[in-house]
Amino acid sequence: MLYILYFLIGGTIMVLALLLSQSNYLFLSGVITALPILTLINMGMQMKNMKASTFHTVLQNTVFGAIGMLLFTVLVFLLTNWFKPGTSVMSALAVYALFMLSGKYILSMFA
Repeated sequence: MLYILYFLIGGTIMVLALLLSQSNYLFLSGVITALPILTLINMGMQMKNMKASTFHTVLQNTVFGAIGMLLFTVLVFLLTNWFKPGTSVMSALAVYALFMLSGKYILSMFA
């Protein structure tokens, strides 16, 4: 039952992010797009259901994923100075995909 509640909350947040990303309130759009509430709910579920070592590994992967999303967002922002938005997003997505696919190798260098 709790998972259904989490699913509904997550879906509602995603719909709000979609609606606000089309609005003129750029500050709200940026805040909602970050989805901090969904992240906190997810971490709460993980803490209850994981051992400390597993949770640490998940957080390490989370940091890597957050860096990837930051890379993606910054690349889209920078590339739109020189290219059309569609080309910028697709190019940033390609770099993001390469970054995430190389994740195991990159994370193994820090372990």
